[in-house]
This record gives sequence, structure tokens and C-alpha cells, in this order.
Amino acid sequence: MSTPVKKVPIHLQSSQNRLVIKHGKIVNEDGISEDDVYIEDGIIKQIGKNLIIPGGTRTIDARGKYLLPGGIDPHTHFEFEFMGAKSVDDFYQGTKAAVAGGTTMIIDFAFPKPGESILDCFYNYRQRADDKVCCDYALHMCLPHWSDQVKREMEILCKEHGVNSFKMFMAYSFMLNDSELYSAFEQCQKLGAVAQVHAENGSIIAKNVEKILAKGIVGPEGHELSRPEEVEAEAVNRACVIANQVDCPLYVVHVMSKLAAETLALARSRGTHVYGEALVASLAKDGNHCKHQCFDYSAGHVLSPPLRSDPTTPLALMNFLAQDVLQLVASDNCTFNKAQKELGKANFTKIPNGVNGVEDRMSVLWEKGVHAGIIDPQRFVALTSTNAAKIFNLYPRKGYIGVGSDADIVIWNPNATRTISEKTHHHAVDFNIFEGMTCHGVPEFVIVNGRVIVDEGQIRAVQGFGKFIETPVFPPFVYDPSKLESLKPQRNGTDEQAIQNIREIEKIQFEEKAIPSVTLPESVVNTPSGKAPRPEGQRNIQDSTFSISEELDTERKSCIRVRNPPGGKSSGFW
Repeated sequence: MSTPVKKVPIHLQSSQNRLVIKHGKIVNEDGISEDDVYIEDGIIKQIGKNLIIPGGTRTIDARGKYLLPGGIDPHTHFEFEFMGAKSVDDFYQGTKAAVAGGTTMIIDFAFPKPGESILDCFYNYRQRADDKVCCDYALHMCLPHWSDQVKREMEILCKEHGVNSFKMFMAYSFMLNDSELYSAFEQCQKLGAVAQVHAENGSIIAKNVEKILAKGIVGPEGHELSRPEEVEAEAVNRACVIANQVDCPLYVVHVMSKLAAETLALARSRGTHVYGEALVASLAKDGNHCKHQCFDYSAGHVLSPPLRSDPTTPLALMNFLAQDVLQLVASDNCTFNKAQKELGKANFTKIPNGVNGVEDRMSVLWEKGVHAGIIDPQRFVALTSTNAAKIFNLYPRKGYIGVGSDADIVIWNPNATRTISEKTHHHAVDFNIFEGMTCHGVPEFVIVNGRVIVDEGQIRAVQGFGKFIETPVFPPFVYDPSKLESLKPQRNGTDEQAIQNIREIEKIQFEEKAIPSVTLPESVVNTPSGKAPRPEGQRNIQDSTFSISEELDTERKSCIRVRNPPGGKSSGFW
């Protein structure tokens, strides 16, 4: 059965849709340049100075602003039926929210219903999404069980339908055991697909739940108690060990704790080919919000793996992203409203797991990363788009501003601010986990396939304008042997010393953030001033001198280059 092809309405195919963006600073993961960009027919046609363009072309003046590749959110759950509820953001509302925040492509997880084959699941998700999406999308396929049929249909999805990633669960009732994980990873490696895992030890969680409920703990605070950090870290280690046995590249979704990130770091230092994804929620919130007296508020923060009560966790995860221990930031957008969350009012195990994030992902990361002085704009681009494009074989069509690339561009004002609120967001849900947070960094224009969808902050989403994008197998960045070599450790000490360096940096930054008198000027990004001892050759992110005001100084040289290889700079962490 061939994949259905959606026809784009004639009025959206107009060759007259021409646009030139002038005076902005183009930010790719490997450098910043001052050039104009000319777009026609949804493709970037020219980049440079003094471009010759047709008459009647719309001009946008981006002076004092950045031009970023449109964000790619590699982890969403739209119209997802889970725990007796269905996520309220459908493919229209969800992608509309995505575009409003600067994300121009999402990769959703297709999850089979009981008794449904993964092939039928794929067709059903295509039917749900194709006529609703406001931006381009792709699909990961979930494997809730293992069988010979699943193995055969994985091959069909890879060869005929443009799916190159499969997600396995190590928790919930549909978790795979170690032998099944081994077989699934082995098939992924054979097909040239990316294996993904939800890493938690489901057997331990089940026993912990029994114990906690027996003690009479039924509220949302019981959720984290049942899934402590070591339960996540153990599963990360086990998944890495199994993947390494069959030489299968591994992608660990939503790394939520310091211990899990440290475990992943140690696996990478041993040569395991593994990538780690952080969630934007984990960079701005901690698990203490699940202990609030208001059930709606605390239940609104329940997801799995859970937010951690250790208040230093968000900053530590941000540092792991800066050091390239973690490579991507996703939303895991899976929204359930208050009425749905109340299904678990008498038993925390029945609270539908999930939070919002697809709209606020880029602004929150800019606030916690760039504005805080921990990462620079190039690393921001890597974390929000380029690394996802490379891992899932979309680069340089996506995740890059270059001639021939899709015209998915965000014109980003780093000095503007917005305050996040459920009253103004574009989700269908009646709760926002980032409620009241003020972020520096606003997408003033968002261009999707050459069309201006967000125009000076006003969204004009077009239902069905997006299209399904195939993700070919054997992504060169993931399967190229030269990239495998780059993941091997370049050590300046033991693995324990490397992790201790991260902890020292995190400790200094957290202590400085706790001092009320320390504030950051709105127009300048300065890093915290503390210095941590480090071995020779070890990168210290405290030494950054990055400044937004300097970066946007139009008198400076027209092109600034940095030495970031594909996939993000190797920081000398090992």
C-alpha cells in the first residue's frame, strides 16, 4: 500500500510568494553572518549582499535581530490516547502553538492502539495529521510489543514510508524486556534506523507504587517517590549496554535527572553511540511543584520520568546541554486538561502523564541558556533544530539556513520579552506549566516553507499547509564511521573527574543564582563570574564573553565563524 500524497491547495502554491529578509544576522550552528536572504517558492534561493531580486518582492527589515533556522521539536504527542484520556492538542492546535513559538517542524510519536499493527497505526496517524498540520511533520513509530510481524513491518515503514526511528518503552504495561529490546535494537541497526527508549525500570516502579499506596500516599507527590533518579539511571545504563551489544545508535528521550545524565555521559565516554534529549520543562521547573496543596496545579506538573525535587537539577541539565553530554531540547508536548488530570485525584497512578511545551520551548531555552550566559546562539540553534535534523536525516533541508534549504526561518528578537500565560497561549489546554514566566527572546516573524505565518507577532496559521516529511534511513551523522570516532573519549582525566567538573560548575552557578543582589542587565548577556577548578584543556563555560549587544552591533565584521563541527561543538568534556 503506497503512502497517500496530500495535494496542497492551488492558492498556496503561488510562485508569486517571494520574500527578502534584510539586515539580520544569520545564525547557524557553525557561525554567524550578516547577509540578506531571498526566498521563492518555499526555498532559500540566495544569500548575500546586494542581491538582485524580482520586483514586487516583500521585504522584511530584520535589523538588530537574528535569523534562526526554524525549530524542530523531535518529541510531541498530539491526539495521543493514553491512561484513559486523549491529549487535547490535536494536530492543528498543536502545530499552531508550535509555529507561534518559532518551531516549524515537529516529529510526533505514532502509538498503536491495542491490537493495531504498526503499519495500520502509521496510516491512521497520516489520516489524522495530513489535513490539520500548520507546519511540516514526521513520525516516530512506537513499539509497544515485539513479534515477527513487528519486525517485518518495521522494514516496510523504513523502505516504503519514510520512517527511520522506533521508540521502545522500559516502563508502563507495554514495556519490552531486555531480550526484546536486544532484538528491536538489532533490527534498527540492520535497517539503519534510530532506536529510541523511554528509560525507566518499570518493574521497580510497580513495586514502589504498591508500597507507596499502602502507606496512604495517593496525591501527585507520590509520582516522583515511585520513580526515583536511580530507577531512571539504571534503565539508561541498561539500554546503553544492550544497544552497544548490537552496535545500534541509541537516542534516550527525556533525560530528567542528574544521575541519568551522568550515566549517559559515562556510556559516551566508553564509546557507546548514544544521544540524549532534555525537556524544556526540566530546564525551568522542578518536582517541588508536584507537592502543591492545589491538586490541579500539582497534577499539572506530572509527567514521566518526573520532574526532580532537587532544585539544582534544571541548572545541571542546562550545563549538560552546554557540554554536549545532551544534544537536543524537546517539549514532549502531551497536554491533558484539568478534568482529565482529575482522573487520578484519588490515586496518583491514574493521573494522565504529560505537560505542554511545544510553544514555549524556544523562548524558555533562550531565557535559561542564552540570556543566562550558559550557551551562545549557535549552540541554541544546534539544540533546537540542527541536531534533530542531523540525527533524523533531514539536514541540510531542515535545521540550516543555506541556499537550497527549506525556507523555515525565525526572525528572533533577543531583547523583546513576553510573559507566558494560559490565557494567551495557543494550546487547547487550560493549564500552562510555565505560567507567569517572563522570557527574553521572542519570535517576531516565523516563516514556514516561505510563507509568513507569524507576522510581527500575529499568527496566521493555515490548517493543512504543512506536509509529511520522510526521514530516510542511515542518517550520515548517526551511521557514518567517522562520526562514531568523534564520540570516543578525548580524556583529560577520569570519567569521575569529568562529571565532578560539571558538578562544580553547577554548584557555583546555583549558588550565584541564589544571591538576590545578582541581576543581569536586560540588554547584555553576562555569564556568572565564579570560576571552578578544572583540568588543563577542560572547557569552562564560566569564561564566556558572549554578549547580545555585541553580537548585534552592525559595525562589527560581517561574518563570525566558530569551530563547531556537525552536531555541535565537542567541548573537550572528556
